[in-house]
Amino acid sequence: MARHDPSSPGPDRRHRGWHHRLASVTEADLSNAAMPFGSARVIAVAGVRVRALRVTYVGELGWELHIPTGDLGTVYDWLIAADPALRPVGYRALESLRLEKGYRAWSADITPNDTPFEAGLGWAVKLKSGLPFLGRAALEAQVAQPMGKRLVGFSVTAPDAVLVGRETILRDGKPVGYLTSGGYGYTVGASIGLGYVRNPAGVTDIWLGAGRYALVIAGEETPADLSLAPPYDPDGARIRA
Repeated sequence: MARHDPSSPGPDRRHRGWHHRLASVTEADLSNAAMPFGSARVIAVAGVRVRALRVTYVGELGWELHIPTGDLGTVYDWLIAADPALRPVGYRALESLRLEKGYRAWSADITPNDTPFEAGLGWAVKLKSGLPFLGRAALEAQVAQPMGKRLVGFSVTAPDAVLVGRETILRDGKPVGYLTSGGYGYTVGASIGLGYVRNPAGVTDIWLGAGRYALVIAGEETPADLSLAPPYDPDGARIRA
């Protein structure tokens, strides 16, 4: 994937393209009113019944299409024919885009050893609902105590820095964790990563903001900036447009 001007959506980040492309192969109403962000419906695409989810793992206005295996080729061919500029991308491109949005990856950024609150996904835990669910008691106990670790984002502007994950995180020169994933953000023009920062006394916003951070990259200490918000579209305006 080639680097492009961060001020421009670029060919790999066409903001409204998926609405137009998908609309050209279905008669379903794809408007925000009919299918707002986070919704799902079964629609017909190129005559095939598919489950369309208005969600994204790349941080742009788009869809996930869950298609019967035997019909994958048909739907793919129709989408490509609808817009010859549409093209597939590889896993590394997907990794770059999801890291720019701070989207977590299972088995890397979130595992059975991490809780939703530690991973920054507490918004998805409905403790106030009063409904029972597996692990509720443990989460209620955790929110009542200082949180010993939190997943945060890092960026490095050094041109020769290459983040791949597992780099040691230093706070004021002392190890406090490691990156769970890393890569290059072609839209933001920096190496970026996610990682858990640990402190037995509690990882608060104040404590995080008071530190000076660096990452150990290929054995060398490299200054890094910590952020609690994703570097690309932190308010999520594009995915809801």
